[in-house]
Amino acid sequence: MFKHDLSPQPAETAKPKPPAEKRFSRTHRPEDMSLEQWQTALRRQFGPEQKFRIKNVGDQKVFSHFRILNPQNGNTYRVAIRGERPGENFCSCPDFTTNALGTCKHIEFALSRLRRVRGAAAALRQGFHPPYSEIFLQYGARRQVRFRQGLDCPPALQRLARKHFDDDGVLPPSAFGGFQEFLAQASAVGHELRCHEDVLSFIAEVHDRDRRKEVVNRAFPSGIHSAGFKNLLKVDLYDYQKEGALFAARAGRCLIGDEMGLGKTIQAIAAAQIMAKHLGVERVLVICPTSLKHQWERELDRFTDRSKTVISGLRARREEAYKTESFYKITNYETVHRDLDLIQAWSPDLVVLDEAQRIKNWSTRTARSVKKVISPYAIVLTGTPLENRLEELVSIVQFVDQHRLGPTFRFLADHQMLDEDGKVVGYRGLDHISQTLSPILIRRRKMQVLKQLPPRLEKHFFVPMTPQQMRHHDENREVVARLVAKWRRYRFLSEADQRRLMIALQNMRMSCDSTYLLDHETDFGTKADELATLLGEILEQPDAKVVVFSQWLRMHELLERRLRQRQCDYVLFHGGVETSHRKQLIDRFREDDRCRAFLSTDAGGVGLNLQHASVVVNMDIPWNPAVLEQRIGRVHRLGQSRAVRVVNFVAQGTIEQGMLSLLKFKSSLAAGILDSGQPEVFLGGSRLKRFMESVETATTKIPAPAVEEQPADTAPERPVSDREAEAEASPQRPPRAAAPSPAGAPAAATDPWAGLLQGGLSLLEQLAAGARGGAAPSAGPAVSLVRRDESTGESYLRLPMPSPEVLDRAITAIAGLLDRFRK
Repeated sequence: MFKHDLSPQPAETAKPKPPAEKRFSRTHRPEDMSLEQWQTALRRQFGPEQKFRIKNVGDQKVFSHFRILNPQNGNTYRVAIRGERPGENFCSCPDFTTNALGTCKHIEFALSRLRRVRGAAAALRQGFHPPYSEIFLQYGARRQVRFRQGLDCPPALQRLARKHFDDDGVLPPSAFGGFQEFLAQASAVGHELRCHEDVLSFIAEVHDRDRRKEVVNRAFPSGIHSAGFKNLLKVDLYDYQKEGALFAARAGRCLIGDEMGLGKTIQAIAAAQIMAKHLGVERVLVICPTSLKHQWERELDRFTDRSKTVISGLRARREEAYKTESFYKITNYETVHRDLDLIQAWSPDLVVLDEAQRIKNWSTRTARSVKKVISPYAIVLTGTPLENRLEELVSIVQFVDQHRLGPTFRFLADHQMLDEDGKVVGYRGLDHISQTLSPILIRRRKMQVLKQLPPRLEKHFFVPMTPQQMRHHDENREVVARLVAKWRRYRFLSEADQRRLMIALQNMRMSCDSTYLLDHETDFGTKADELATLLGEILEQPDAKVVVFSQWLRMHELLERRLRQRQCDYVLFHGGVETSHRKQLIDRFREDDRCRAFLSTDAGGVGLNLQHASVVVNMDIPWNPAVLEQRIGRVHRLGQSRAVRVVNFVAQGTIEQGMLSLLKFKSSLAAGILDSGQPEVFLGGSRLKRFMESVETATTKIPAPAVEEQPADTAPERPVSDREAEAEASPQRPPRAAAPSPAGAPAAATDPWAGLLQGGLSLLEQLAAGARGGAAPSAGPAVSLVRRDESTGESYLRLPMPSPEVLDRAITAIAGLLDRFRK
């Protein structure tokens, strides 16, 4: 239990309260401050306000070592106080080691508490002048080893220090090799010299890096053509895979970001084998999604004879598994938090993160827990290190090298493009990020390294909506429209409104599949029947197998019904399947010739090897293009020998069709950094602003829907092709021919009642069509009466004025009718 032992002394005389300090915004930098000054001011403002607990664990009253406990998360950090100026103090927290400011909220909290102690404020202003000398690591834009002589530092030590350190007391990198010699000679002087632990760790890191490159280059003198690759694994490697394995071994900590399907797993295993043979690696921890643990086990059996243990079960069983002697331990992201003590006790030499986009959000418990796993070597595997925002890349890179991108606030300021309100509207300098990451990132694309990989044929099938589906879709669309309009007015949505928005969007997307997903009773929808028809064509080939993805398990229930009716054998893979059973499902689909379909939620869209299938069907379109690529990458990957056919079912005139343009846009950011794409990418505002604008695009800027009314005994029409859908939605398409009036004369000219009734009938027809969200039947070139407000999404009537003659005749007829009614 921490006790506050820095309580302030009572004042001898009452003093007037000092004026209130200026408050700094966390989102807007003052014009008269630099970015670093602003960030320092924020920490000085934020730190003293915290409810931390502090304890002096050193031997001095002010210039001492303190333990700071955050009671909210239980994290404890060590703080050393040496003065008031930035850079003089130390904290063991991640922010201090990476922000290059020389301070953090923990240091500012400690300083605020020390200033309450009598005499401490004056001592802090004078600074720390100890009798002993120090060697410490200064954190900044570059980490530097520095020497600070004490008051009693003898001339002999001063002369010795000048031989190794420059005039500013900095140890040049070229002198790192002689640092141990300096410590040995300094210890003989007889003066107390304190060398901090992080100094030794930093210099050891530099030594290891140089030694590692030398050892690997000596073992593989000819690079990918070296004899060292002979019998490295049970199978031969492609040249680019050898390059990836050597890159990882030389770097020690790296990110392999190859596109999906290029064999990142085998590269990591090959790198681990190289490190085991030449760098002394004896323990490898593989952290992966739950669905991939047994696939890793199978891949290790296939490629190497190293021992392995899959970590699973309750705590007692997992604890026993960590005590078992094995080269590989395979665990999943969800259990890292609970097993941190077991992992630290086992002390892995190498950590492999598979599908590392799981830690893209730094604020999640999973990301924070994984980053607490300490190991000298690390290999991060992900085909999508950047999905939506630049911050995601920062979080993943921090696990590899927390200093690589520099302070996050500086990194984002250098690459974000802001509008006049301080909102992010784009990114710049993406090519510079690529250069910065080049020492730790290797990424290859399929088109670069696998010319022999069979082609990928992708097709959108536009399917019609039933009136029942469209009613659900448009009811929720109205909710979305009102919330978008509300956001545009106030630039704010409450948490309740945000929940309503997400539910309405989800309902819109679910209605595109079937009404069954919403009410669990009715089944109005054409996608399931279209899939059954498509499978009937594909499975005529005896060796054809199909992987079918849908985000929703209820959609798979409908697909199961169709497959059972057609007596088609299949397996269903989803997040609720027990880990032990998942391997059996995958093996059955791979090995059983009668099992022709693999139905999967997005739990199967990550990491699985399903290249023995040749068709991928996406029943619904995900928001994120990376998710779509993950799905397709399960089949179109290394080892595939046939052309891969991709079919995306899209409900015409719905949110799904509006989402197609978003998929193309969201992939441009990753291309700019990872694939030598455009150095600048523009987008819209803050996260909420970007999301709301994408919602507006996906829900309003879409073609008019095609509503399909089908009798119960009639099979649905075939899917509409891309070209047909474009022609249907084209504004140049000629209007349908109008039905002629009797005798070929205008109705209003022959009978005033006919004109009035015709107008009323037309109005009702357009109202009915507008209520369904469809296009109204047109009577000649007349403009539709139903319009949609682009700002609110609500429907309204646009009534054209008839000619005065028609109005006069109608008024006369109505007046005569009223006269007869009165009589």
